[in-house]
Amino acid sequence: EGRLSFEGHDIKVVDLPGIYSFSTYSLEETVAREYIALEKPDAVINVVDASVLERNLFFTLQLMELNVPLIICLNQVDVAKNKGIITDVKKMKKLLGVPVVPTVAVRGEGLTDLVRETLSVANSGCIQPALKYGAEVETRIQRLIGLADEAGLGLPYPARWVAIKLLERDPDITKAVSEKAPEI
Repeated sequence: EGRLSFEGHDIKVVDLPGIYSFSTYSLEETVAREYIALEKPDAVINVVDASVLERNLFFTLQLMELNVPLIICLNQVDVAKNKGIITDVKKMKKLLGVPVVPTVAVRGEGLTDLVRETLSVANSGCIQPALKYGAEVETRIQRLIGLADEAGLGLPYPARWVAIKLLERDPDITKAVSEKAPEI
């Protein structure tokens, strides 16, 4: 945890463990998930490695499902370029519906833009629209949301995210739900 003074703003920065998913249930994943869900930060910067983007996007989608104010820091664009990988940042922003800022952190490139974009997201309170899956999955998600609402679960997570985790058979969420509403 640290502080950053930027253009008259005093910003608290919390560096969470580097993880690729909320789904492998290590201590790092649990710490990151609980912090993001319970502390409700003003913005979450998801640092993804542009040279191995596919490895990082699963976690990005999980953050989007958690319904947090999100910014993607597309780091190591120089390494990706040297590998012949060029990411269309505008298209990525459009497809995901979240800001994407290319950076080369070791040289400080793009970091000012990243902080400005983060402040913009934090101040606007905008959250990207929910991801939509196929009709069959969406029907099940909505059914689980309805059951959870009826049961009054009172979990600290967004209802849609809980429903998705139940469909994934996430052990922590399944246990929490079954303790409060075994019929779900």
